[in-house]
Amino acid sequence: MDSSVNIIEVAQVTPSHSESFEPLTLPLTFFDLVYFKFRPVERVIFYRLTNATRLFFDSVIIPNLKTSLSSALFHYLPLAGQLVWGQLDPKPSIVCSQNDAVSFTVAESNAYFSRLSGDKPFPSAELYPLVPELQSSDDSASVVSFQVTLFPNQGFCICVKAHHGVLDGKTTTMFLRSWVHICKHQDSSLPQDLLPTYDRTVIRSPTDSENKVLNEWHSLAKILAGGKEPDNPKSLKLQPSMKIGANVVRYTLELTRNDIQKLRERLKRESTSSSSSSSSSKELRLSTFVIAYSYAFVCLIRARGGEPKRPVGYGFSVDCRSLIDPPIPSYFGNCISGCYRIMLIAETFMGEEGLLAAARMVSESIEEWDESMAWRIPDHVGYATLPPGSQNIIASGSTRFGVYELDFGWGRPDKVMTVSIGQGNVISMADNRDGKGGVEIGFSLKEQEMDALIVLLHHELNR
Repeated sequence: MDSSVNIIEVAQVTPSHSESFEPLTLPLTFFDLVYFKFRPVERVIFYRLTNATRLFFDSVIIPNLKTSLSSALFHYLPLAGQLVWGQLDPKPSIVCSQNDAVSFTVAESNAYFSRLSGDKPFPSAELYPLVPELQSSDDSASVVSFQVTLFPNQGFCICVKAHHGVLDGKTTTMFLRSWVHICKHQDSSLPQDLLPTYDRTVIRSPTDSENKVLNEWHSLAKILAGGKEPDNPKSLKLQPSMKIGANVVRYTLELTRNDIQKLRERLKRESTSSSSSSSSSKELRLSTFVIAYSYAFVCLIRARGGEPKRPVGYGFSVDCRSLIDPPIPSYFGNCISGCYRIMLIAETFMGEEGLLAAARMVSESIEEWDESMAWRIPDHVGYATLPPGSQNIIASGSTRFGVYELDFGWGRPDKVMTVSIGQGNVISMADNRDGKGGVEIGFSLKEQEMDALIVLLHHELNR
């Protein structure tokens, strides 16, 4: 069937007691500036609820979500603010005023809930009607927006679209947990671990590093404009969403705890065998992330096929909250840095020991990580000028967010997906729904390549 979404309402939800707070300005930090030109992050959370009639949706679900969202925003005022960049200001800031609000779209879909939340591939384009707009212009940009979509007598979903220059995955998830807590318990107060910390002085970035990041973005804008100076270097207009072809499909692989352990034992055997025949005997860091990401990385390279000598690379984020002294687990904003390695060669990962080679490199990247590397500025220009056919596989999300614990009072999520992985080289990673140490990996590829990938994923797991 052809699915469609009918917009019922686009409301504005203000923080509770908004008339009582003073205007607030939060400057972006080094970490925020690294990500502030990235596309917004879009995450959709599906809830199965067979008694979700339109009447129940309108009279119970939506009022409860709006009221609890208003209370949660009281504790997270910057989310209702605007990102601005004054002509005399060296960098953008988040400005919160008393009349601020977040956009809250209410919609209804005639799509099959089980198709979108199931375990079989489906067209990626079918997710995009569930994603709200996020306002942006040359002068300002909204921080976050929400859309709640009803699938009558099947369930509903909540999609959050977040500006990456303001929020990383940890902060977004912390807010969602706060919203969930208030909605489920009908209590506008929050436990201490969900209260955000706004102190910007804890981010002690090296001198002039913020200007270097902004200069890097400016250089990239010139390259993308064919060498011309951008019309408005301080424009806050967001990049448009990626065009997704009709032949692009989504698939979520579930790796159980037993699957992870099976791969771990195999890598241990291969590592021991490899070490006995070479001078390398460094022990691998076989965490759940290293295993799952290396596994996905290798299978994606093999599924692409093509030229064995083509350049490939990888990248993933590292949470720096624990590196700051003292650690700040509840810090609001971006506090992540990227771990990247590019210009590797595809054939390294195509042979029998490809998984071991990937795990070894990812393990070493994590072992080498320290506080000094947190302040490394990613080479945005370098990525923009990589040769055609390069394959750089970036991991989005984390296996530690606990996204399947987001129960608003109508049950745990049936499925959580990152819509904004687009097409091709970005994968999403999350904890598994069963809460027993498994992992979910989301892929979005052309149908033919996805078919090859699924075969390889199961073959690699059963070797």
